[in-house]
Amino acid sequence: MNSIEPLTTAKKRTNLSLDGALLQEAKHLGINISNSAEKGIEQAVRERKQALWLEDNVEAIESSNEFVNKQGLPLAKYRNF
Repeated sequence: MNSIEPLTTAKKRTNLSLDGALLQEAKHLGINISNSAEKGIEQAVRERKQALWLEDNVEAIESSNEFVNKQGLPLAKYRNF
């Protein structure tokens, strides 16, 4: 049986420029700056990938929508709702 292991990579040090007041408040509240920054970057990457996918596939999406608008949903007669 093959098990799938999650991909892990070594963390890399980096420098960030952050608003001083925001940084001070986050530290005062006990917020882990590194984890918060990483989560924010993960979200930004996910959103950008989604936007790029939509840009790359806009013609196919429009074509599919046009087909459904003209022909209706395939197998619609078998729907129970």
